[in-house]
Amino acid sequence: MDTSLIFKAYDVRGTYPDQLNEDVARATGSAFATFVAAPSIVVARDMRPSGPSLVAAFAEGVRRVGVEVVDIGLASTDLLYFASGHLDSPGAMFTASHNPAQYNGIKMCLAAAKPIGLETGLAEIERLTNEFLASPATGAPAPMSERRVIDDWVAHVHSFIDTSALRPLKIVADTANGMGGYVAPLIFAGLPFDVEILYPELDGTFPNHPADPLNPANIVDLQRRVLEAGADIGLAFDGDADRVFLIDETARGISGSTTTAMVAASLLDKNPGATILYNVICSKSVAEVIAEHGGVGVRTRVGHSFIKQTMAETNAVFGGEHSGHYYYRDNYRADSGIITALVVLELLSNFDGPLSELVRPFNRYAVSGEINTAVSDPHATIAEVTQYVRAQGARIDELDGLTADYGDWWFNLRPSNTEPLLRLNVEAASEESCQQHVAAVLALITAK
Repeated sequence: MDTSLIFKAYDVRGTYPDQLNEDVARATGSAFATFVAAPSIVVARDMRPSGPSLVAAFAEGVRRVGVEVVDIGLASTDLLYFASGHLDSPGAMFTASHNPAQYNGIKMCLAAAKPIGLETGLAEIERLTNEFLASPATGAPAPMSERRVIDDWVAHVHSFIDTSALRPLKIVADTANGMGGYVAPLIFAGLPFDVEILYPELDGTFPNHPADPLNPANIVDLQRRVLEAGADIGLAFDGDADRVFLIDETARGISGSTTTAMVAASLLDKNPGATILYNVICSKSVAEVIAEHGGVGVRTRVGHSFIKQTMAETNAVFGGEHSGHYYYRDNYRADSGIITALVVLELLSNFDGPLSELVRPFNRYAVSGEINTAVSDPHATIAEVTQYVRAQGARIDELDGLTADYGDWWFNLRPSNTEPLLRLNVEAASEESCQQHVAAVLALITAK
């Protein structure tokens, strides 16, 4: 079994059962427990059919090296992170997020939801996994118990807003047969909303559409239903419900950057002078809004482990990624789609107008979205593009890949962590200008 195929930059992920199976899960459990050296580990899973047997094998591997397992059962990833913080225990979430049904994976964290990436332990866990694959742990199994944390989690999520300020709103949420169908009703229960959920049945085969709201084809049903129902807002969750994407009342999607800016403004009004994080592909509007609201903006690399680490270093109250991940200091610095949904619903409740008008001040530029291009040597291509744009006089930084800023437009070019791809994001003053610059940069990339 080649574990290099499944150990990624931030998690373990692969197809079941050829890449990730019970033997690998069992060995990974022993490896994770050995690495964290904690008295117990909390585990959870999403709705994928392979989840129960993989969790059972992982738990056996953990217990065989003398570490207790606390099973919280079905959960969204942000619920597992909460449990890790609430129980002060390392955690393992079995999910492949937005990937198709044949995939599964493991998102692991240290106690209090502290992140683990390749540079902060995942490489060592992979090394230990291979050792345990060759020689499985055979000790007497430690105990395993079940724990219910749902009620505490619901109260925790509600604590981020003033629930008494909420007003009746019509909400349509597309949970895509993912974990949003489990957690959203729990969070919305008792709140003054009229909530309709599309595809609430937990079904890891995704019979209606993939649970990847970044793909415009997967939000068509939600957009149509928002218009049909005259809804105030649409919410699109990914498979493990740690990400949320917003649809306004006209069925227009709201970008992750716009949501980041909007939530940042709200939190800065409540936490004057606070630090807010945003990654290198977020719109310039995010930095502008943070400054306008008296906050301290800090740019970070893309990826949850970098953002969580920087949050700890800066005591940032909030961090946002253009990809729909939103992190909260008071949520153990973990990301949460449902907390973000509630923050936006509180803003909309206090606003005299529709969502499209609420977000208008934060929508300032035209963006390309992420464009992937296959190249033979991503790093060599970035080096050549860097040399070219430097000669043009662009302002350059290399915090994460290449960011070239020309004043009235900018682009970021990053290598994929797992594939021979370059990821391009472009922002400009207008759609026409943005598309022109996209074409020019793509021509530069493919010419190398």
